[in-house]
Amino acid sequence: MQNTNIWRKLNLQWHKIAIALFFALTSSLVAQGQLSQEAKWARKNNPNYDKKKLTYGFLIGLHTSTYQIKYSDRMTSQKFDSLHSVVPDWNRGFALGFIVNYRATDFLDLRLTPTVAFHEHTLNYRFTDPAVPDIRELVETTMVELPILLKYKSERRGNVRMYVVGGVKPSIEASGKNKEDEKNGNLKITGSNINLEAGFGFDLYYPLFKFSPEIRFSRGLSNILANTTNAYGLPLKSVNTNTITIYFLFQ
Repeated sequence: MQNTNIWRKLNLQWHKIAIALFFALTSSLVAQGQLSQEAKWARKNNPNYDKKKLTYGFLIGLHTSTYQIKYSDRMTSQKFDSLHSVVPDWNRGFALGFIVNYRATDFLDLRLTPTVAFHEHTLNYRFTDPAVPDIRELVETTMVELPILLKYKSERRGNVRMYVVGGVKPSIEASGKNKEDEKNGNLKITGSNINLEAGFGFDLYYPLFKFSPEIRFSRGLSNILANTTNAYGLPLKSVNTNTITIYFLFQ
C-alpha cells in the first residue's frame, strides 16, 4: 500500500509541476516578445503569415490523465463489504500529430489536429482489511484522435498573439484488445470516446515559423466502461476520462 501511495503522490506532483512549467515558459516567451516589440528596431516576423487561408504544421503533446468513476449500487452489497474504495491515479502520456488550420476571419480559425495519443490509466482497489494488499489495475491505450476546434484570437501585438480554443475530440482505439487481458478478466473499456475540449495559448511569431505553447483541458462525455460483470467492473457504474495536455505547436 505504501508503494502505491508514493506512486500516486509522485503523479500528482508531476501534474502540478507540468502546469507550473507551462506558465513559466509561456510568461518568459511572451515577455521576450513584448521586450522585442518595444525596441525601436523591432519588426514583425512573418508579417504576411496571418493572411494565409490554410496553414499546416505538427504538434507534440504532454498530458496527464485520470479516470473519473461513479460507484454502482452493488458497491454497498455484502459481496463487496471488504472493498473500501476504488481510487484513480493521474498518469503521464504523450501525443504526436499534424495541424490543418483554416482562417475563417481575422480573429477566428477552424483547426483540425489528427493525433496519435498514448495513454495510461490506473485504478487502485483498496480493501478494509490492512492485510489485503491494494490491487493496481493498469489500462494502456493508443488512441487516434481528431479534435475539431474553433480558435478565437486576439489582436496581434508585435510578435505575440493570445488565443482561446474549444471544441470536440472524437477518438478511437488504434490497438486491438489484448486477448490475454480478456481471459484474465481485467477491467474492460470501450474502444471509442468523445471529449469536450477547452484551453488557451499564445502564438509567437519567429522569422521562419510560428510557435504556439498551449494548455488544453479535456472532459470525456462517454461512459467507457465496457463490462460490469467481472470483479473489476462490478463495483463501477461509469468511467469517464479527464485529461490536461500541454501542446507545443509548430506551423
